[in-house]
Parts: sequence; C-alpha cells; structure tokens
Amino acid sequence: MKLRGVFFRAGLAVALVFMMAGMGSMAFGQSVTLTYANFPPASTFPCVQMEKWKTEVELQTAGIVKVKTFPGGTLLGAKNMMDGVIDGVADIGVVVFAYQPGRFPLMEGVDLPIGFSGAKVANAVLYDLYMKYRPKSLSKVKVIALFTAPPANIMSKKPIRTLSDLKGYELRCTGAGVKPLKLLGAVPVAMPMSETPEALQKGIVKGIFSSLDILKDFNFAESCRYATICNMQTTSFAVVMNKKKWGSLPEKVKKVIDGLSREHSLWTGDYIDQHVKDSVAWAKKKYNEQVITLSDSEYKLWHQKVAPIKDEWLKKTEAKGLPAKAFLKDLMALKAKYEKEFSKGK
Repeated sequence: MKLRGVFFRAGLAVALVFMMAGMGSMAFGQSVTLTYANFPPASTFPCVQMEKWKTEVELQTAGIVKVKTFPGGTLLGAKNMMDGVIDGVADIGVVVFAYQPGRFPLMEGVDLPIGFSGAKVANAVLYDLYMKYRPKSLSKVKVIALFTAPPANIMSKKPIRTLSDLKGYELRCTGAGVKPLKLLGAVPVAMPMSETPEALQKGIVKGIFSSLDILKDFNFAESCRYATICNMQTTSFAVVMNKKKWGSLPEKVKKVIDGLSREHSLWTGDYIDQHVKDSVAWAKKKYNEQVITLSDSEYKLWHQKVAPIKDEWLKKTEAKGLPAKAFLKDLMALKAKYEKEFSKGK
C-alpha cells in the first residue's frame, strides 16, 4: 500500500507539471521562436545580457517563447545589425549607435565624454531619455532594452596623473576615443582589440583607452600596470526587435517583454559595473595594479579640455532640427539624479 501511495503521488506531481505547462500555453497562446543576433564573442557582456534576457523571457512565458541566440556575428554583424533586424533577417539584434555615425544623432549624445561614473547610471539615463524623446531614428524597430559600456579610462605602462604625463603618449583606442585623446594631448592609435597585445609588446602603443574590464578579460594588466580614472565617453547599445514580429506576438508575451525592459537594462549596468570592479581587484592582486584617481582640479581640467566635443555635437544635432539642447539638459539632470540615487547604500 505504501508503494502504491508513492507511485500515486509521483503520478500526481507529473500530472501537475503537464497541467501547469498547459496552463502556460493557454495563457500565452501558441509557441513562439525568436532569433536574437549579436556581434561580440559569447563571453562578453553584451552577449551575457542576451543570454540573461533569453532565460528571463522563456521563464516568464512558461517556455512558450523560445529564443535562439547567435553571438559572434554568426547571423548579423555590427554594421548591418539595424538593417538586418528591420528586414527580418533576425527578429532581435543589438545595435551600437556609434558604429553608424549620423544615423542616431540624438541618442549619440549619451556617448559624449560627460563623466558617467559607471554603466548603471548611464543605462538609467539612456533608458529615460529614449522613453521621453522616442527618436525617429529608432521608429522602424521596437526597442526592448538599452545599455552602455562602462566609461573609458586609461590603462598605461607609466603612471598618468596629469595632462603633462599624457602629452604625446600613444594609446590604443576605438574611433570614439580619437577626439578625446587628441584634445587631451595624447596620441590616439585606433586599432582592433585583437592587434593590441602585439602593439603593446612592440611599443607601438604604451597603453589603452577603454573600459577597465579588459584588464582581466584580455590580461592587459600584465602590460599596463597603471589605471587612471578619468571617466570619459561610453558606448551605447539598443536591443531592437523587428516591428512585424513584435506585432505578431500575443499580448501577454508583449507584456512580459515590456515589463522586463527597464529592469533588464539596469541589470546589465549592475553586471558590467561589478565585472569592472572584479577585474580591477584581480589586476591588483595578480599584478599589483596601481589605480590613480585624478585630483579634483585635474579631473575638472581634463573635462574642460574635451568640452568642444559636446559643443560640436550640440551644433551639428541642432542643425538637423533635433532638440539637442533640451536633450543634453535632461541628460545632465538625469545623470545627477541617478548618481545620487545609486550611490546610496554603497
């Protein structure tokens, strides 16, 4: 009798599982498969957030929505991501505003060198600005999340404490880092990350201008034993969905995706900010990495030097009939708000 009771309870449990799965099907409708394209390697934070989003959506829709992810440019590359999603090559994709200069003129304002302390603050600002301004440049897609990279800082072979230390100093950067470095008196050397280790070894560059997570991810702490915190530009991303695909989704699925939007954007900021902290701690422990904080007056001077980038953006964007001044005013107010809010409890 006891054995029969055990089998009865086991059968009841299995039946409940199938019943709940059935209820999930009824709640969300017919099963849906979404393709999600991304361009960096699977181990990088834009792909980590992709997998987190996939997990959450599948969980919250009781498995009715299935997400097939394609990291590393296996479905769409960085440059053709936006058009690929618009054309339906992928249902979802990650777009970088800076990779198509001029296409997202208003949203590019978030990537100005204005001193974000971390990605979470920048993510909250980016999200709120998008929700308020709803720029035409993103009107052909459904935006489902927004996030940024951490701010660019300096990793170097020698300590950089003042502008005079930086003068004539060769630093590897991306295209977005060229103008700030020139204005600061350094020598920008734009090159792919894959070529940087050899360039450091040969002395072609003497450091890197990027976010500090790469100290560990690319083992750059081995060559660059100093990190200078200057909080320059960041890089903004949007997770976008094909409009037709979005329109075809059951309303309850849409509700789940919309409900995740801000939460997931902030989760991504938390994740990468913590990864930066972990990378710096690792570099300190393994290579005795020295982290340099600029004096208040020096920090202010550096940001005064790069102010022409903001002025140029304002002039260029206003000329296109876009509300650049209002956007920048809101940006700075939101930055101050979230810097204060997120610093509580630290």
